[in-house]
Amino acid sequence: MSELETPPIIVKKIKKHEGHHGGAWKVAYADFVTAMMALFIVLWVLNQDDSTKESISHYFKDPIGYSTEGKTVLPGNAKDLSETGTSNGKNKANEIDKLKRMGDRLITEISRNPEFIELKGQIDVQLVDEGLKIELLESAKDVFYEVGTAKLKSEAKKLIESIGRQLSKLTNKIVIEGHTDSRPYSGNGLGYTNFELSSDRANSARRALLLGGLNDKQIEEIRGYADRKLRNKNDPFSASNRRVSILVKFSSKSEKKHIML
Repeated sequence: MSELETPPIIVKKIKKHEGHHGGAWKVAYADFVTAMMALFIVLWVLNQDDSTKESISHYFKDPIGYSTEGKTVLPGNAKDLSETGTSNGKNKANEIDKLKRMGDRLITEISRNPEFIELKGQIDVQLVDEGLKIELLESAKDVFYEVGTAKLKSEAKKLIESIGRQLSKLTNKIVIEGHTDSRPYSGNGLGYTNFELSSDRANSARRALLLGGLNDKQIEEIRGYADRKLRNKNDPFSASNRRVSILVKFSSKSEKKHIML
């Protein structure tokens, strides 16, 4: 080979495999799987009973607090909601039954006590939305308070103390309501009115309950309604509108039911 000749240049090409089309498809696939899972969860929830749905709702409102209390939203092999005291099923039924038995005991004790024989027909016990309501109704013949005042008569005071002894066995919160008829005080509402009277009467009942043994910490609220919640709306001046209501509140919301006594 002469010195003027250029040596050949050999170029070796290395074949490489084609690269993938990026990772975008993985993200799209993950989104699809997540959407399908969410759909199946929604369909599962829709097929559950009301207590399970409510439990799930509570979980999403406070997942940390819900789990630390040992609650579960899953039925079946998991601990049943009613057993944990979180459902509105068995637990609610137990509380309703407990308050119903309390109402029965109150009526039985009042019926057996000669001091309260005359007042038996003026005690109404029923389950309402908030809990067990014990109403002491005045009549044209028998009254619980001195006319126009918040001073309890001796028989009424003893009766409310007796109720306090029974309620002291519970831990439920207590609300006391005072009600009057529509007979107004003079002064066009600027002086002492039925609002003050109903509140004062509720507080008189509160003191009698405490004398009977009720824990002061159980008293949650005192309400004075005056004549704004008449029992007998057809007769605003009826004696039955003058009453004191002792409400034993449910620990949790329950359906409205009436105790047949």
